[in-house]
Amino acid sequence: MNAKYFCRVLLITLYLTIWFSSVAAASDNIKWYSYKEGKVLGKIEKKKVFLHFYANWCGFCLKMNKVTFRDSAVVSYLNKHFIAVRVDFDKESATAEKYGVMGLPSTWFLTEMGQPIVNIPGYIPPDALMPLLKEVNGISVGG
Repeated sequence: MNAKYFCRVLLITLYLTIWFSSVAAASDNIKWYSYKEGKVLGKIEKKKVFLHFYANWCGFCLKMNKVTFRDSAVVSYLNKHFIAVRVDFDKESATAEKYGVMGLPSTWFLTEMGQPIVNIPGYIPPDALMPLLKEVNGISVGG
């Protein structure tokens, strides 16, 4: 009887470990979209768009990628409530120009229809980004 009990506990523990690790792995990264994909998905899924301009040579962009975009609360909230879009300033200069991006990083919030709500220039730490995400997500934009 002890062997059966031990096997059951072992199987349940193994199952839970696999399940929790798969859930954690699924939420480790932000699901980034291209600019075109993001604008379309915002309309289809009726979600606001989180638009982030960056460059590989930008120190604060790298810090934001390493710190802010690795924060589990930020990752989870962005993936659930927004369509996250990353735009490489150097490779997509026409898009950056369209938004008047002059310094990096530059983060924009867009309505579901792609209209600008607000622009936040510079590095945003996780503890500052979370309230912004919640505030923007709660804004109702008439259409």
